[in-house]
Amino acid sequence: MKEFNFKPADWIPFQDQGVTRKLRSMTVEEIEKHPNPQFHVKVFPNTGGLVVADIYANIVASDREDKIFTFITGNPCPALYLPLANLINLNRINCRNVHPFTMDEWADDEGHIAPASYQSGFTYSFLKYFYNQIDPELRMPLENIHYPTDENIKNYSDLIEETGGGGADAIYSGPGWAGHIAFIDPCPEFIPNYRNGGEYRIKDLQDPYFDQGARVVTLHPLTIAQNSLHGVFGCSGDISNVPPRAATIGPRDVKNARRRIETHGITTEGGFSSWQRMISRLITHGPVTPYVPGSVYQLMETWVYIEPVIAQPIECLELTGY
Repeated sequence: MKEFNFKPADWIPFQDQGVTRKLRSMTVEEIEKHPNPQFHVKVFPNTGGLVVADIYANIVASDREDKIFTFITGNPCPALYLPLANLINLNRINCRNVHPFTMDEWADDEGHIAPASYQSGFTYSFLKYFYNQIDPELRMPLENIHYPTDENIKNYSDLIEETGGGGADAIYSGPGWAGHIAFIDPCPEFIPNYRNGGEYRIKDLQDPYFDQGARVVTLHPLTIAQNSLHGVFGCSGDISNVPPRAATIGPRDVKNARRRIETHGITTEGGFSSWQRMISRLITHGPVTPYVPGSVYQLMETWVYIEPVIAQPIECLELTGY
């Protein structure tokens, strides 16, 4: 039988077909093994519950030990923030020492960052489903809630370091279709000599890539397509409704965090279909490259929790449609 081979479309950031071919067939047992003993990969159900528990435990410690807890977190996550806020209320935990930093926010075509009133925005979601859900007498002061704005984006990484004593106590993240952490996309703003194919490899944490802090970036087309499937944009593939740019933390903030927890668990409306299955493999077992930004976690002490459905091998399902 004649083989059919092809080169991926030019706009796809990571192009090594030999690597992706190998990763497709990985088993759960293989996924959980990694040569870096500080990079912990675990196939685990209900990853969201684990994140809620970890953030909550740190907030409790910040109250009881009267110490600052600074964390970087993603959005919009009502399913995470609503139970977290209710746990705080139920157990009467004072959040006076808690300093959350949201990791990103949308921006328009000219680079102006969306205001907190933008309903599809991350700040709007965080304030509505976390901050406003905490009983007023338990809430952190509003000035403790940090999010990217036009005024602070150039100094956002400095603010994280000043508040957190050199960096955040923890970062909680999940990968995008293009492999991003926050909106650290494979884009020219983070790869100045950008070219397709993923030739740029990162050997260690001394690479200049990690010197880069927060900024406004041009989103990769995969990031726009991914978010058009999100509820805030109607789960409808309405790509023209997704902003073209975004503000984001930088690789510097990921490196400086003292604790890193990444979860891979997004499927289409809770089913088997998922754009996250391959990017999860590239992040955890592919080459370390800014063309798959989340792969840098392989160089750091990181805990990656992958939902069982995401860890399933990738194969041709010829009787299944979209």
